Amino acid sequence: MTDKLLSSPHPIRDAAEAHPSRRRFVRQMGLAAAALGTLPLAACGGSDDVPAVQFAHGIASGDPLADRVMLWTRVTPPAGHTSDIPVSWEVATDSTFTTLVAQGQATALASKDFTVKVDASGLKAATAYHFRFKAYAATSSTGRTRTLPTGSVAQVKLAVFSCANYPAGYFNVYADAAKRNDLDATVHLGDYIYEYGQGGYASANAGAMGRLSAPANEIVSLADYRQRHAQYKTDTDLQALHAAAPMIAVWDDHEVTNDTWRDGAENHQSATEGSFSVRKAAAMQAYHEWMPTRNTQPELIYRSFAFGNLVALHMLDTRVIARDEQLSYGKYFTASGFDAAGFTAAVGNTSRQLMGTTQTQWLQQQMAASTATWQVLGQQVLMGRMNIPAPILMETLQPGAGVSVSQYAALVARAQSNPSSLTPAEQAILAQPSIPYNLDAWDGYQAARETVLATSRSLGKNLVVLAGDTHNAWANELQDMNGKAVGVEFATSSVTSPGFEEYLPHEKPATLAGALEQLIGPLQYCDTSRRGYMVVTATATECRADWVYVSTITSRSYTASTDKSLKVVAGTAGVGHIVAA
Repeated sequence: MTDKLLSSPHPIRDAAEAHPSRRRFVRQMGLAAAALGTLPLAACGGSDDVPAVQFAHGIASGDPLADRVMLWTRVTPPAGHTSDIPVSWEVATDSTFTTLVAQGQATALASKDFTVKVDASGLKAATAYHFRFKAYAATSSTGRTRTLPTGSVAQVKLAVFSCANYPAGYFNVYADAAKRNDLDATVHLGDYIYEYGQGGYASANAGAMGRLSAPANEIVSLADYRQRHAQYKTDTDLQALHAAAPMIAVWDDHEVTNDTWRDGAENHQSATEGSFSVRKAAAMQAYHEWMPTRNTQPELIYRSFAFGNLVALHMLDTRVIARDEQLSYGKYFTASGFDAAGFTAAVGNTSRQLMGTTQTQWLQQQMAASTATWQVLGQQVLMGRMNIPAPILMETLQPGAGVSVSQYAALVARAQSNPSSLTPAEQAILAQPSIPYNLDAWDGYQAARETVLATSRSLGKNLVVLAGDTHNAWANELQDMNGKAVGVEFATSSVTSPGFEEYLPHEKPATLAGALEQLIGPLQYCDTSRRGYMVVTATATECRADWVYVSTITSRSYTASTDKSLKVVAGTAGVGHIVAA
């Protein structure tokens, strides 16, 4: 890709008015002096010889460690500006920046879309800090961040998010979480951006809300991905979240394109969109440019964070680096019914990969070496066994081919109270097997799941899995193939993307949730119709999940409430069993 394309202006991210070029020699002398640290950047303020830059996309921090944290911003140059921009950064213990503890110089490189990432080191563990950036006359907003604790830790509290589709609605979920002052960090499990063009997925009200996707096309090129990230970070609620606490994030599929796997995706057509590997590389480059990640290789996003002796948070990549292509039910539903034997053989194939052997071995080593009370997996897709009767799945895939959840529940009730009333056709419906509802999740990679569960069980760990992706909220008891309890899964709803209320519009949400909890044995809780986030709180004795929901995403006026609180108790007697908090 040419330098011209890499540095071309974007209508959303580069809205600043063009500035004429004046006295080039004096300006270049000022730039050089600032880069050498001999001229304070603030001294350039008020001069007509420097670019009129802005910090239009806010600031962020992320990937905290005990002695350091990544700081991020983007300098918005005047339209047409192509030169690198010197930047200074400051970290202080107070919001007025009277007591500076770290500071330095950086450069907003045109080749990196004028983004800036600084690994601010030399910090104290378990300490709150304030940070900001400066470039010429511009000063960024102030952010709050926090380093990780060491040693004995009494409590860790994380806010967990997934699936934020900009045109689907306002980011009230982010706004609510940003108001909290009790978080050690935020965790984003992916679908931070979506790739669709205007008029695409979940965008019916985008025009009325002033949230049309930019660029208008589906994003494919590096310039496209950069512009989409830039648009998301103009959202003031997302900016507020990033300014409130450090974020630990991984990607899911929509940071690239829908249903991504190692070598392709459902929403990638090579004939019209070119090489998938080129597209994936562009997506990953833009992601790391625009997110506060600490990475050395673009494809490698899995990493661990130690919250003292209490929590080991292992962030995984179940999507991009090694995932085999998803199975399709279309191959197993035949005119004579469901090919259970063929499907069972395919889904149980021991060679099917979700994380790959290298990442799996890394996770095993991390868990074995950790002495933390809780081993927490931050990852994208549901790990719990979500088997539902085949006739229900057939109805969702092809209306009229099966039965609804409510109809099936009614048949089950009749089978229990008055079995002789069932017709042969109804008996045939009840005789069909239960199968995974989502082959894009761990249910479609069963050997890979058994490996992770066996590792945790053999090590005697307290396992908590965090998940997103489905746009619905879940709490699952994790069981191995023999039905033995191994851990629990707490899954968050979405920030804006619609849940089952859109795909099953004729089902009452409360009725649907009750039926699913009855039909799916390991499932202890679900919400299929509301947008929200989770607050996960770990102590030495328990790990608790609170599901917080917002009343609306179509108005900026909203209320938030905690609907459900569940926990798992530490120790061999309690691991794998969810109880009320």
